[in-house]
Amino acid sequence: MADPRGFIKVTERETAQRRPVPVRIKDWKEVYEERNSGVVKEQASRCMDCGIPFCHAGCPLGNLIPEWNDLTHRGRSREAIDRLHSTNNFPEFTGRLCPAPCESACVLGINQPAVTIKEIEVSIIDDAFDAGYVAPSIPERLTGKTIAVVGSGPAGLAAAQQLTRAGHTVAVFERDDRIGGLLRYGIPDFKIEKRHIDKRLEQMIAEGTRFRTGVNVGVDITWEELKMRYDAVLVATGALKPRALDVPGADLAGVHFAMDYLCQANKVVAGDLVEDQIDASGKHVIVLGGGDTGADCLGTATRQGAASVTTIAIGQKPSETRTDNQPWPMDPTLYEVASAHEEFGDRKYLHATVELVGENGVVTGIKVGDTEFVDGKRLPKPGTVRVLKADLVLFALGFTGTESESIVQQLKVDLDEKTNISRDGQYRATDSIFVAGDAGRGQSLIVWAIAEGRAAASAIDKHLEGETQLPFPVKPTDKPISVYS
Repeated sequence: MADPRGFIKVTERETAQRRPVPVRIKDWKEVYEERNSGVVKEQASRCMDCGIPFCHAGCPLGNLIPEWNDLTHRGRSREAIDRLHSTNNFPEFTGRLCPAPCESACVLGINQPAVTIKEIEVSIIDDAFDAGYVAPSIPERLTGKTIAVVGSGPAGLAAAQQLTRAGHTVAVFERDDRIGGLLRYGIPDFKIEKRHIDKRLEQMIAEGTRFRTGVNVGVDITWEELKMRYDAVLVATGALKPRALDVPGADLAGVHFAMDYLCQANKVVAGDLVEDQIDASGKHVIVLGGGDTGADCLGTATRQGAASVTTIAIGQKPSETRTDNQPWPMDPTLYEVASAHEEFGDRKYLHATVELVGENGVVTGIKVGDTEFVDGKRLPKPGTVRVLKADLVLFALGFTGTESESIVQQLKVDLDEKTNISRDGQYRATDSIFVAGDAGRGQSLIVWAIAEGRAAASAIDKHLEGETQLPFPVKPTDKPISVYS
C-alpha cells in the first residue's frame, strides 16, 4: 500500500470532466475529456487496502481492485494492466459501460464518496494501449479441438479469447455485418467509440480467433449442422427479444423498439447507408423506459436534432441516497444523471401509458395518466389522463429473453421459467452445447456477461480436455449483491 493515509489526505472524489454540452452534442465522440494521470493516481491513493475488500464481492469478475489501485498510485502501469487483465479480458468495455457495482460495495463508501474504481480501470487500459502493453497472447500448443461461439457480444468474445488462448480453434459466428453485438450496434458512440472494439479484435485475430460475420445460425446454417462440425458450441446470443407494450395504437407508424432505432443510428455513424432510417430530426420524441437504454435513445435523438425528447417511467423517481432497504454493500437503485440527461430533454415519473394516438395510421401523441396503486397494480388515476405530443415513440422497456425459437426446435434444448435457455452448473444445455451471458441469465450487466463467458470457457475446456487451468469466476446461479436479484 503506497500511502496508508491516502483516504485521509484525499477525501474528495474526482473523475474526468465531461466535454461542454454545446460542443459534445454536435458530434458522436465520447463525452469525457482526456483523463489527467495525476488526478487518477491521487484518486487511486484513496483505496484503503481493506482487510476484507467488499469491492471484490461487488464485482462478478473478481477483479483485484485494491492491487491495481495501489499499482496505479505507484505509477507501475505495466503491472497494473497485467493484474487487471488477469481477471478481465476487456476493461476498456467495462470501464466505460459497467455501472460499477464494485463502487457501491467500496468500504470507503460507508462514510466518504467511494473510490473511483471505474475511472481508474479505464485509465489503466487506455494507458496500456497507448504504451503498447496490449499484445497478442499466442497459445503454446494447439489441442486440435474446435469450438463455435455463436454471438459476438461481451460473453461470446470473452469465451472465445479464453478458449483460443487455451489452444483450441475457435470460430465466432455473428449474424450482423460487424463483430461486437450490442457493444457495436446497441450502444452509441458517445458512450463507447467503436475504435475500442476494433483494437481488441485486432489482438484476438492475431491470437488466432476466427470471425464469421453475416451468418445467422439457425437459418443460414442449422444448429444441428454446427454441432456436427464442431466439438463444442457456445450459445452467447444475448437476450434480444424486446418487451412490447400492450396498449391501443402500439402498431402505429412512428412507434419503434429502442434497439431498432439505436442499431440504425450506430450504422449511420459508422458510415453505412440505412434505408428508411428512424430519424428524430425535428420530431417530438417520447421514450418509454427510464433506464440506460432510454438514456441512450435520449442522447441519440439529441444529436439527431430532435425538437423535444421526453423520457417516461411508470415507477417513482429513485432516491438520490441509499434507502434503508438497500444498505451497504448492496448495489442500490439511485437517481442518476447520465450524460444524455445533462444535454436535453425532460424526465417524467409515475406516468402510465394508456394509449398511443394517431392520424392516418401515424402516431401523433401518447395518452398518459398519473399513476396510483390499485389492488397491487400501478394504474392511471381518473381525471389525470392527457395527451403528450409525439412524432416518434421509442419502447425502451427491457427484454423478455433470447430469440430461442430456432435452437429450441433444432436442438431440443429447454427454456427456464423466464424463457432463458436452461443450463446446468457447468453452463451446459445438452451434451456439447453450452450457454453463457444473457441467453442463459437474462438481461444483465456487461460485467456479468464477461464473467459468464470466462466461466463457460473453463467449463468447455474441461469438457474437451478433462481438466482446465482457466478460471471459473461465477456459477450460473450466482446473483448480484442486490435486494432486487
